[in-house]
Amino acid sequence: MNDDTLLQLEQRLIEASLPFAVTTVIRAQPPTSAWVGAQALVEADGALHGWIGGGCSRAIVIQAALEAIRSGQPKLLRISNAPAAPEADVENHAMPCASNGTIELFIQPTLPPPVVLVLGATPTALEACVLAQRMGLSVAAAAKVTVPLAALGLPRVIEGFDDAAFALLGPQLVLVATQGDGDEEALEAAMRSPAAAVLLVASQRKADKLREAMRARGIAPERLAALHAPAGPCIHARTPQEIALGAVAGLVMLRRLLEQERAAEVSGAGTADKLPVVRPCESMASVDLMPVRYVNPVCGMEIDIASAKYVVDYGGQRLYFCCDGCKVEFEREPGKYLAIARQRETT
Repeated sequence: MNDDTLLQLEQRLIEASLPFAVTTVIRAQPPTSAWVGAQALVEADGALHGWIGGGCSRAIVIQAALEAIRSGQPKLLRISNAPAAPEADVENHAMPCASNGTIELFIQPTLPPPVVLVLGATPTALEACVLAQRMGLSVAAAAKVTVPLAALGLPRVIEGFDDAAFALLGPQLVLVATQGDGDEEALEAAMRSPAAAVLLVASQRKADKLREAMRARGIAPERLAALHAPAGPCIHARTPQEIALGAVAGLVMLRRLLEQERAAEVSGAGTADKLPVVRPCESMASVDLMPVRYVNPVCGMEIDIASAKYVVDYGGQRLYFCCDGCKVEFEREPGKYLAIARQRETT
């Protein structure tokens, strides 16, 4: 199998979200049929494609590649009968071939990105979907109304908060960003999913209330330990975009911690750091997130911000309008309508 064919196979496995490892010969000391730069690809079932030398070392390489796939960590492998000083991070094996040569290999595993399920169609949820994809995560979404999610081009969108559909999807992480639109229903479905961690976009006060609601709905205390709220580190977020940024930072952190745990389990080094509960800073503890419904500052109509089409960013705020006429009117006299909006908030 030539290099082009290996690359094509690698691409097919990536597109199919299947794990594999690429082994590259980085040193070859004769007598051996391997050469520096020779490569092979090992699939999760142990099938080897390519060439890394004769059959004598094949079983050793396959076993090491499978271990790398399980741990998610790369390996340096040395197969030789020649004496050598121990080196950190180099795995040594005796050369079983009568030729008695030496080969050294680098094994790089490639694993499918973890599946992240985002619940909600709020502006925060939509922003989180986009950011999480940019972070290399495999993103699916679910909401009671899925129309706002359609433009994101996600591979999987689920209508409603369906336990069975979530179990079939098998997400590693769930981000609940419903923000007032079916919070309890969404969070319960998330907690009953197989996800290793559930992140909740909410203030600390609201998160505490939802924890109590989950207990009342029969979620076991040990399962509630997987709930992380607030969803990410404190960045003093105010806008939906900023809130989404913090939440996705939480997803990235938990992804890496899960990888560490998997590597520690495979190596037998014991359990890595437990998944942390992300604590809010004082300023975030009392901040309630943006409501799902919003009052148009021009005409006073109530707007569903998840499906709002007419939006203006002004002075660090995002404002929503029912029609283009209201949007244009606001842009003509923003100060006037911001004052009206502030007056409504105080009455």
